[in-house]
Amino acid sequence: MTMSLFDQFASPTLLGTPLILLALLIPWLLFPTPSTRWINNPLLTFLNWFLTGLTKQLLLPLNTPAHKWALLLASLMTFLLGMNLLGLLPYTFTPTTQLSINLALAVPLWLATVLTGLRNQLSHSLAHLLPEGTPPPLIPILILIETISLLIRPLALGVRLTANLTAGHLLIHLISSAVSATFSMSPAISLLTFLVLTLLTILEIAVAMIQAYVFVLLLTLYLQENT
Repeated sequence: MTMSLFDQFASPTLLGTPLILLALLIPWLLFPTPSTRWINNPLLTFLNWFLTGLTKQLLLPLNTPAHKWALLLASLMTFLLGMNLLGLLPYTFTPTTQLSINLALAVPLWLATVLTGLRNQLSHSLAHLLPEGTPPPLIPILILIETISLLIRPLALGVRLTANLTAGHLLIHLISSAVSATFSMSPAISLLTFLVLTLLTILEIAVAMIQAYVFVLLLTLYLQENT
């Protein structure tokens, strides 16, 4: 039973070919291409409004030199949001439930923020490792602690996204199994369980959107420290 619960997180294959690459590409294929017409269709208008508002919200705490990251952050948010929401559809696969995918996104982006700080403001970036007014005997310990906290940031980014999506998928799988198992014994209990499943699905949609936003928001906070 334990193995069957986690089988949903295994990458599906077709004729021996993993379909995870297709799952990674589909979010980009669903978005319409820009049009040269004066009046856009409602979907493109909504997309433009969404990306503009999102970009303004993400760049609000950042100074001007960090605004060059706008395209990257907006693209990352769109990518994560698309994968998280599409993974809730039946017979689909969610790449963001794989820790390897999330770390592959978190580590390079975190490292880019750190290298940006070391290149532009070396003294200020190194000053984060030692709080002002630290007693001399505690200096080595605090430097070690701050260094460890800095290095675990990408791990925290990846694990947070993976754990939240994995937990939601497992709950949906368990409750949906309970609905089918109790239907023959007690339709009333099965109906009540189905109502819980519906509410949980709505909650999981909100979690998928929030986790994508939190992932990008934390990156902007790391970027803010280094610019």
